[in-house]
Amino acid sequence: MSFSLFSARWNPYFAGALVGILAVLSVVVTTLIIDKPKYLGASTTFVRASGLAEQLVAPEHVAENAYFQKTKVKIDWQMMFVVGIFGGALLASKLGQSAKFETVPPIWEKRFGRNPTVRAIGAFIGGAILLFGARLASGCPSGHGLSGNMQLAVSGLIALVFFMVSGIFTARLIYGKGGH
Repeated sequence: MSFSLFSARWNPYFAGALVGILAVLSVVVTTLIIDKPKYLGASTTFVRASGLAEQLVAPEHVAENAYFQKTKVKIDWQMMFVVGIFGGALLASKLGQSAKFETVPPIWEKRFGRNPTVRAIGAFIGGAILLFGARLASGCPSGHGLSGNMQLAVSGLIALVFFMVSGIFTARLIYGKGGH
């Protein structure tokens, strides 16, 4: 296996090392530089983003909302973290020359057809299930899996095993045994 930093596919060892370095840097930046007691948490970001959008059309509703009175609607480090995730993924796909626009991925098309509406509905339902699970678990998968394992927490390891097993089970259920 040859090592190439910016080839059509990222080297998994290099990418894994970058994730590890990024995890350590995020702890340092969040806890020491920004002086926050917790790190890698962005669970309220999407709620705050919807509050910011809602403020444009119904500011009185946001002002009266009990949740937004407790959790202020603002652009904070967590929101910038989420924006950075999107920007970093876009940059990585451009550098790795793997960025492409597709409304229906080939594996989905092979199993369910080319209808982008069906794909959008499937994505929405999957997202709703993931959000429900994240709320039920009191945190997101990356927080439990990545941060928990980085801290060598048993709960993080257990969560990661269940993410992998349920992901494999779901992929087999949706795409069948030959889906790759």
